[in-house]
Amino acid sequence: RRSYQECIDEMARYAGVEDEVKAITHRAMCGELDFEQSLRRRVGLLRGHSIDVCDRTVANLVYTPGAHFVCKVLRALGFKLAVISGGFTHIIQHVKAALNLDYAFANQLEVSRGKLTGRVIGGVVDARKKADLLQVIAKQEGIDVSQVIAIGDGAN
Repeated sequence: RRSYQECIDEMARYAGVEDEVKAITHRAMCGELDFEQSLRRRVGLLRGHSIDVCDRTVANLVYTPGAHFVCKVLRALGFKLAVISGGFTHIIQHVKAALNLDYAFANQLEVSRGKLTGRVIGGVVDARKKADLLQVIAKQEGIDVSQVIAIGDGAN
């Protein structure tokens, strides 16, 4: 089993479009597409599939060993915790609840009659948006952004 999970890859697997999604991801990794183009194209491949692909992804989430403990300790020490993801709100809201986080931001999938439309609602949460959201959280919490600790996979 992989040591990490990408929401879009897991959803694509359940929707039967994993190879197509991986091909787009490869093009993005080669610099042929930026993150937003890549995300919109990959989400487009989910068009017509049931929202169940998100539910199945949630049901099979694997948390990094120690994640629950670290979050519990940080909260006890007074830290505010957030997830800012290039993934999707439907899934990230479950992560927020499971880890007792204060904030959760991600891309919102458009759904109509229980089916994914293949579109993202609003702006895409990319590297620039993540940085902006860190600023918003710092302001909300009344701290300088220099007091914010951000941990990620390094992708953006």
